[in-house]
Amino acid sequence: MAVTQDSLMALQALGKEFTYTDNDSMLYALGIGMGSDQMNRAELAFCYEKEQKVMPSQATVIAFDDSIFWDCGIDVVQSVHGEQRLTLHQPLPAAATVISDVRVTDAFDKGEGRGALILLETVLTDKASGDKLCTMESVLFARGDGGYGGPQGSPPPLPKSPMQLADHVVEFQTLPRQALLYRLSGDRNPLHCDPDFAASGGFDKPILHGLCTYGHACHAVLRSCCDYNPERMLSFSARFSAPVMPGDMLQTHIWQDEDEIYFTTSVPERDLIVLSNGFATIAV
Repeated sequence: MAVTQDSLMALQALGKEFTYTDNDSMLYALGIGMGSDQMNRAELAFCYEKEQKVMPSQATVIAFDDSIFWDCGIDVVQSVHGEQRLTLHQPLPAAATVISDVRVTDAFDKGEGRGALILLETVLTDKASGDKLCTMESVLFARGDGGYGGPQGSPPPLPKSPMQLADHVVEFQTLPRQALLYRLSGDRNPLHCDPDFAASGGFDKPILHGLCTYGHACHAVLRSCCDYNPERMLSFSARFSAPVMPGDMLQTHIWQDEDEIYFTTSVPERDLIVLSNGFATIAV
């Protein structure tokens, strides 16, 4: 099945229901590295059902569904997550049934051998109240699908980080089994667990989910700028610049300008920036 602009723009999955529980919220928190210190009460609040808090970045997995891409002609093995933008309309509940509306909003052909960019919008609504919970915009980098004849272009750029010393630097050590734990929250892409599948995509071994790295960075900003209060986080966005290997140390540099937060996340052992153009807004 050949990819065309019309076929990409027709991709959607509307009105699908997803239910998650407080167990799922606790599992997500563990999957992004929270709870490593059992005496850290701030992190415990996300891993314990008593007055449970929910990580804002959990929005990216509670209705995870990439099925629209598996039979549309895109080379899924060659495709990776390019960017993730999240706008929170209200704090996520610890458990809920949500209605998910997913649609492709744009696609850009970078040319033969250069891949394609596919923009995806996801809106989550609480079924019980009818309230909109969040809006997400994702960019899929389809590395094997450039030159299909679509328009050139790119999505609006995310802000760049300041060229000065960071206000905060936060380090989190990922585990060798981090991807195996994180995938239990919904993203079962074999790229993150199957060595043979990873090799077919050009990787030496399974890589960590980009959204797991994104969750670690969200934790870093929540800790440094929001006093672990998820209600203060209004938006959170980043570009996935390079893959992370399970077991890598993640170092997040954070710059705060009142309600605007800029950040980058790197793997210092490999001198590699893995999240760039990080930008969040918070309530102050």
